Amino acid sequence: MNKKTLVFTATYNEFENIRNFITNVKDLNPEVDILIIDDNSPDKTYELIEDIKKKNNNIFLIKRSHKLGLDTAHKEAYDFALINKYDYLITMDADLSHDPKEISNFIKYLETHEFVIGSRYTEGGKCLMNSKRLLISKYGNLFIKFIFNLNCNEFTTSYRGFNLSKLENFHLNLIKEKGYSFFMGTVYHICSKKFNFIEIPIVFKDRQKGKSKIPKIEIFRTLINLFKLKFKKLKQ
Repeated sequence: MNKKTLVFTATYNEFENIRNFITNVKDLNPEVDILIIDDNSPDKTYELIEDIKKKNNNIFLIKRSHKLGLDTAHKEAYDFALINKYDYLITMDADLSHDPKEISNFIKYLETHEFVIGSRYTEGGKCLMNSKRLLISKYGNLFIKFIFNLNCNEFTTSYRGFNLSKLENFHLNLIKEKGYSFFMGTVYHICSKKFNFIEIPIVFKDRQKGKSKIPKIEIFRTLINLFKLKFKKLKQ
């Protein structure tokens, strides 16, 4: 039996990418629904989505009043998926750095796992970012793995799958870390609750259009949250 699957992405100034994103997801995975949460993009991304929606009844748009943060968008998407009784939620970036071809693999592994991580740093994975960003990402994930002492290689990607029916007593609202630290915090809490998860290899491509939204301060915020979580664990 096919599982009811929702693919989610958050947008802020992704006008140049969103049409191709939607087309690629739909063409490769026609059975899934798509949810997009847009934070009132100045480039009017939401207007293009509204236009595409008119011809597609399985595309949903939530337009928020202003930029409210990536973590809150993911929490809202998790709520949407639960309220609308989806079996699986798959989250990914809208800039085409995540290949929609992998969605079918996520669905396959969600049949037997509560949580699936698309990993650049597990065997078979690859990260095609420029050298400076690659070094920060690669060694940042290694450092997180060392501090947490977890059997996981990827903490910071948003390409993930959630088996909503099996993640009992879990909600993304439990994750208190903000911004991009939210992704690290999610993996930490999933592992802490002993859920069955798996890393599957992905190829991460650097965005071709538009600008990266990751501010430099996120590196320091992630370090602070990393040690907060570690010390919290030590006190338990």
